[in-house]
Amino acid sequence: MQTPPYEHRTSTVPNPAGSSAITTPVMNLAPKLIYGTAWKGEKTAHLVISAFLQGFRAVDTACQPKHYREDLVGEALEILQDKHSIKREDVYIQTKFTPFSGQDSTKPLPYNPRDSIPAQIKSSLSKSLASLHTSYLDAYLLHSPLRTLPLTMEAWRTLMAAQDEGTVRAIGISNVYDVGVLKALEKERKVQIVQNRWYEGNAWDKEVWAYCKENGIIYQSFWTLTGSPALLTHSHTTSLADKLDVTAAQVLFKLAQLNNVVPLSGTTSELHMQQDLAAERIVFKEEVLDDYKRITDLIWR
Repeated sequence: MQTPPYEHRTSTVPNPAGSSAITTPVMNLAPKLIYGTAWKGEKTAHLVISAFLQGFRAVDTACQPKHYREDLVGEALEILQDKHSIKREDVYIQTKFTPFSGQDSTKPLPYNPRDSIPAQIKSSLSKSLASLHTSYLDAYLLHSPLRTLPLTMEAWRTLMAAQDEGTVRAIGISNVYDVGVLKALEKERKVQIVQNRWYEGNAWDKEVWAYCKENGIIYQSFWTLTGSPALLTHSHTTSLADKLDVTAAQVLFKLAQLNNVVPLSGTTSELHMQQDLAAERIVFKEEVLDDYKRITDLIWR
């Protein structure tokens, strides 16, 4: 089973590192926007159904009862298929293996923490497939590096084996802010997805973002809106939003999509779901490129 193809698009946008408009390829894995399900609790199924009825076709979760209800994501996907004819092959499902350090030991664990790392991942993956009512995953990520690099490498090889078996299509890692870890993983197999916080609080994760862009790795972002109040309220952002008759959040999502970033949206508002999806259709025409450039300068200065 092959991994999902990259889609190559060209967009005329200013180069964050330069001053003139350029035509640059923008590479995205199938989804341009993913619905995030962390911290949704008992409302998870309702919100996933709502998001998909608004137009989302990609969902992110984790086998981590501490912050996710993966089982309710699966319940929602079954309802969407049975009652709304949204088929499995039209849905992008992404979940994660969470190391024991990220689990809450007072909640049911998806594996025995005394087992080897490969055994833990196999157990967690089996649990995810059952919870999500699917025979394969579009993407499977390590929720974070493990406590040592050798353990992280052992976990990565287990993901590689699952990919070779066809159980997962794309593999990647989340919460990785050290390019050295990515380089180590890529000695074994190309990292296809990185999912990190991309927001003003970590200076937009410039080093990892640049590495992903240069090496054709899909960079997914979370915490982008919640963690960036200064950028969202900055006069450059609000001015561009006013000119385009869109929201500041839509401007930031569109900017992300044009710069090799696939945002996660975790909104619980149907209106915001619609607005987030509509961001992809925003066009930065010649007359607003200067405004766009000023915003990118705030990020990549």
